[in-house]
Amino acid sequence: MKKPALSMAFGRKAPSSFQAPFVSNKTWLFLKLCAIALFASTAASPACADGLVENVNGITLDEDGKVIRFNAMLVGSDGKVTELLTKKDKLPKQLDFRLDGRGATLLPGLIDAHGHVMGLGFQLLTLDLSATNSLSEAQAAIKAYAAKYPERRWIIGRGWNQEKWGLGRFPTAQDLDAAVSDRPVWLERVDGHAGWANSRAMDIAGVNATTKSPPGGRIELISGKPTGIFVDAAAVLVGKFVPAPKPLERDIALGEAQKKLHSLGITAIADMGTTMDDWQSYRRAGDAGWLTLRIFAYAGGIDNMVAIAGPRPSPWLYNDKLRLGGVKLYLDGALGSRGAWLKRPYADAAGQTGLQFLASAEIRNLMVRASMDGFQTAIHAIGDAANAEVISAIEELSETYKGDQRWRIEHVQIVDPADLQKLGKYGIISSMQPVHQTSDRLMAEARLGPERLNGAYAWQSIARAGGKLAFGSDVPVESADPFAGLAAAITREDAEGQPFGGWRPEERVSREQALAGFTTGAAYAAFAEGKFGSLTPGHYADFILIDVDPLLASLRELRNATVKETWVGGRPVYKNAAANAADEKMNGEKR
Repeated sequence: MKKPALSMAFGRKAPSSFQAPFVSNKTWLFLKLCAIALFASTAASPACADGLVENVNGITLDEDGKVIRFNAMLVGSDGKVTELLTKKDKLPKQLDFRLDGRGATLLPGLIDAHGHVMGLGFQLLTLDLSATNSLSEAQAAIKAYAAKYPERRWIIGRGWNQEKWGLGRFPTAQDLDAAVSDRPVWLERVDGHAGWANSRAMDIAGVNATTKSPPGGRIELISGKPTGIFVDAAAVLVGKFVPAPKPLERDIALGEAQKKLHSLGITAIADMGTTMDDWQSYRRAGDAGWLTLRIFAYAGGIDNMVAIAGPRPSPWLYNDKLRLGGVKLYLDGALGSRGAWLKRPYADAAGQTGLQFLASAEIRNLMVRASMDGFQTAIHAIGDAANAEVISAIEELSETYKGDQRWRIEHVQIVDPADLQKLGKYGIISSMQPVHQTSDRLMAEARLGPERLNGAYAWQSIARAGGKLAFGSDVPVESADPFAGLAAAITREDAEGQPFGGWRPEERVSREQALAGFTTGAAYAAFAEGKFGSLTPGHYADFILIDVDPLLASLRELRNATVKETWVGGRPVYKNAAANAADEKMNGEKR
């Protein structure tokens, strides 16, 4: 089954005559050499065995969410934690390595419960508009990018957001033509649920006034003519003409994504919508020995699920670094493009209720198809109608599938309060992204009106109902920074502290709940709770050293936390040279 929402522009096979979209022949050798150097440097990192990490402010959670504090940690030759020690305990002397934490806080490696690994990688390699604050800023960035890369036949990227720009409308092909008109341009919206094309791209795609919107998608029109905006499934009309990247380009993107995530303290991620091309990149990295990020993959639809894993979920591979254990399905779109499926029309768009991608029978059939072969289902649902439909389907299927299904709903942004209790009754995992609440607040108020906000981003209500919370970022839709996510979950305030006291503050979660969402909760959501997410004995020594205590620091300090080191399976995968140099200088002055 093809993903009905906007696919990554790189996820399709291109005719052999196409040039790769962001690499010229002149830079091909350079990129190849960079890739070889990247792989070699990572693979050459020696494994650690029977070691001690000492002089730390250690924090982890047990399976019941209880905080455990410790001052040192023993790591076995298998890369797993063997013992947590306090100041009262005697430290062993015969060791293969000792790591002095210099008083830093040691946490379990943070887990992003919902992200797009290759999407992040390609965002780092192509045009990123997420920092632009107006249409004019975006146009200037697009024009400058096109001038910088004159050899690229297509200008591709993502990150635009008309709400952030205060535009009051979608941008148009004419807006894009003003920046670049001589080459095709195709840019994904920040949420990945709409694409923006210039006139040249629409000409290549053959899109005109006679083109019909496909099921599950919408071509935005003005006076009966396409404006250049293609919502959800309609994006494929243009996106399928964008050249696909070559395998080496994919591997470079994976390397960039992995490096970025480790620098943020992330050691594992649920990859939502994995394609065969993505999977092959992960396997190449694993085979070559440079896969250090733990990836639990959810196939992008049933077709990818079967093609990648076959009749049953894959085993854990590469020392528990990679597994395909589930399938990602889409039931609706996003609020920003008015594609989220609502029970009643949008408050700011009379008559529109969003997009329902799958009929009731279809979503149930797909869930049954996955469950019969032991795959976990993760279903994208944002609007209250979409969430009600998924909850109803789970309610029905739970009569037949009584095992540990761990049904997942991705985003769970708008839920009818009448449906909240069922999230706990059926053990449904609510995979949510705290930063979405701070980014979407004003838009949600405009789209829904005040009367439908009681079930909006309702983290604490879900927890009180017995629901399971798993937190992530939806990277590259949002920054992957987990500390921004932790702060948002605790305060429901944005980076500027707005609104003071938090938006609908009754839905805030405690610091311990927030930390669980990015560690034990995220691991549980992917059937990985026995492997990582906690630093209790028997779990992998996936840990980070940071400069603040997340349970005690001010929220400003938490947002600005610095990751000093990141370790996976008892071996270092990232070191912050500047932070460590500063520590060494400070310790030298003290001596």
